[in-house]
Parts: sequence; C-alpha cells; structure tokens
Amino acid sequence: MSILEMKVPSPGESITEVEIASWLVKDGDYVEKDQPIAEVDSDKATLELPAEESGIITLKAEEGEVVEVGQVVCLIDRDGAKPEASSAPKTENAEAPKAEEKVVEKPAIVQEAKKEEKPVATSYATGTPSPAAKKILDEKGITASQVSGSGKDGRITKEDANTASVPAMGGTSETSGSRGSNTTKLSVLRRKIAARLVSVKNETAMLTTFNEVDMSEIFRIRKQYKEEFTQKHGIGLGFMSFFTKAVTRALQMYPDVNASIDGDFKTNYEFCDISIAVSGPKGLMVPVLRNAENMSFRGVEANIKSLAEKVRDGKITVDEMTGGTFTVTNGGTFGSMMSTPIINPPQSAILGMHNILQRPMAIDGQVVIRPMMYVALSYDHRIIDGKESVGFLVAVKEAIDNPVEHLMGGDERKALEL
Repeated sequence: MSILEMKVPSPGESITEVEIASWLVKDGDYVEKDQPIAEVDSDKATLELPAEESGIITLKAEEGEVVEVGQVVCLIDRDGAKPEASSAPKTENAEAPKAEEKVVEKPAIVQEAKKEEKPVATSYATGTPSPAAKKILDEKGITASQVSGSGKDGRITKEDANTASVPAMGGTSETSGSRGSNTTKLSVLRRKIAARLVSVKNETAMLTTFNEVDMSEIFRIRKQYKEEFTQKHGIGLGFMSFFTKAVTRALQMYPDVNASIDGDFKTNYEFCDISIAVSGPKGLMVPVLRNAENMSFRGVEANIKSLAEKVRDGKITVDEMTGGTFTVTNGGTFGSMMSTPIINPPQSAILGMHNILQRPMAIDGQVVIRPMMYVALSYDHRIIDGKESVGFLVAVKEAIDNPVEHLMGGDERKALEL
C-alpha cells in the first residue's frame, strides 16, 4: 500500500497555523490529483488545499480545527481504485409497482367532514364576562379580550375565567414569528480582522478629516470616452483609476501620509503601493497595486479588474494582499453617504469614497446642480499633522475637480491611450 501524507503548506511568510474551514470531500472518497479537497483559513486569506496525488482519502483533521503549518491533515492511498460509475440500465420491472398501484377511495365519513360549518352568531353578549367571571378576571389581571367565551352567544362564563391563564409580562400569551438563533464560530480571517481593528482603535491616534469633490469633469470624460476606451483596451473606465492617480499624486506631495510608524521610528516609502478594498465571498479583502504611481489609467483599471476577479473567485494570494502603503475604500458602492474608515495597519492613512448625489452648489455666484461626493481621510495623528492631512485631502479634491489639468497633463486622449 502506497500512502501519501498530505501536510499543510505554508500560505505565506509569518503564518504558522491555519484553520480547516471546510472539507470539500468525505472520508473514503476517491480524489483526483489537483482536485480541491479543503478550504483553509489563515489570518490573511482563505485558500484551497489541492490533492497532491490521486487515490482514496482518509481525513486526519476535523472542520474548525486549528492545525500548524507542516502538520499532516489527511492520507491518500495511491493504490486505491477509482470507483466505476453505475451504468445498469433501467428495466421494465422497475416501473411495474407503479402500474399495480390501486386508487383507494376515501370513506364517506371523510367527505362529510368537509361540509361547511355554520358560523357562530355574534351579539352584544359575545366576549362579555358574567359578573362572577369579571371578578375572577380582575383578580387575575386579565382583560376580557384575552379570553374566549364558551357561553351562549360567546359570553365569558365563570368556568372560562377560572381556566384563563395570566399572559407573559410585556405582551400577550402567544408569540408570532421565529425566535430561533444560530451560533457559528468566526473564521480565522474574521477573528484576525476583528483583532486588528480593535488594536487600531486602541493603539493609534486616529482622526478623520472630510471634504467634498465635484465629479462633473470625471462624468464628462467617462461619457465621452468610455465606449472607445472599452473597445481599445477591453476594460471599463471607472472611477477608481481617477482616485488612484489622485491619491498617488497627493502622496508624493505629502510623503508623511505615505509612511508607517514602528515604535520610535518612522518609515517613509518612495513608492506608492495602493491597497484597494474589494468585497468578496469571504469578507473584505485589500489586494495591492504595486508602484501605482507609475501606472496609466489603463494599467490601474486592468490591475484592479484582475485582482477583484481573484478575490471573488477565492484565488487571491497572501503576497497580493500584503505590503500596501495606503488604502482606498469605496463605501459608495453600498450607498454610504459619509463614514470614518479605519486605518489598515501598519499603514498610517486611508481614503474613504462615498456615494454620488446631485446637490445644489454655489458656482461663480450661481446655484447649479452638480454630482458631489464626500471623501474622508482617516489618519494616524502620531506621524501625520493636521496641516498635512488637510493638505493631502485638498490635493485629492483638486485632482478630482480638474482631472485634465492635474492627472492628464492637459491631453485627455493621450492619457487614456486612445
């Protein structure tokens, strides 16, 4: 017998243990080589575990169990025979029992039970307690409306009052709707996210500053060039490329926003690795655009599309989600009008985008309707001063309000590579 011991591979640097989120096969199943057999959660991502060989599998770890990297989690018997699919043809005998079924007529008594019942006549006496019944109900603290009368014309009798029970405090004696609950264990990823968010609130001097941007020019550019851009590059022209380029420009103007703090030391980065928050089936992920400051509009859109697809398909790697220097999150896709985003450690700042609303604005002494968006910058006040944070957000606003001048070098078509 040739047995292969399958061990947990290392999902990435600094990860020492994972949790078996779910087995995709059962004990004793035959598995093919490279077939996904389990999903494992680390503190950074959920990854699939593929079978290393074909054969009969024996599970050595339970769902929800935390196992160390390098630990044996299953055995594969490479000598196990692949089961043959059953191909036995159906016979006429298999249908025979249906042909012999007899139709049994229901007894007449059942049919008589379906006769329409006469409604009970109601009158002034319906629901009214007799004097003796009223005294009993008053002593119990029960109202007449909570008791069904069995007397003539529905009158509440002494016997009805004696058998009536006191309703539960704060409501009637009967409840409606489900009152069930379901408790499930948080995944390793969700527990890690929770711990990181709490540590950010406790260990950083986080503040948030707000501004608003006018999306009119971006709307015009997208309307004018969107179809041509898609036809030439095979991708859509969205808002994220404008905001990513606006952020990289502002980071170069205010380098302390593109920094991190470690104890008594501050590290400034000469590159802009922008983390883009993407919602996936396992929760919010933040894949990273490496050297986004050097990307064109086409490059930003293509990379965001590729990373977002990997997140939604569960194929994103740990390396693709680590090392960002600044984060952009778009709560506007879910309808958020304003929020205070939480810093993604060890970064020192995060930009929050929100939904776009048509609002009246005063432009050159005239009230006009413009598509406006609130933007929020949360930052660590330990290394970023108020002047820098406000200046950074104003720089983002300038670029979004006038993208042709600040992001496109005055030439829209050249910037979009059309």
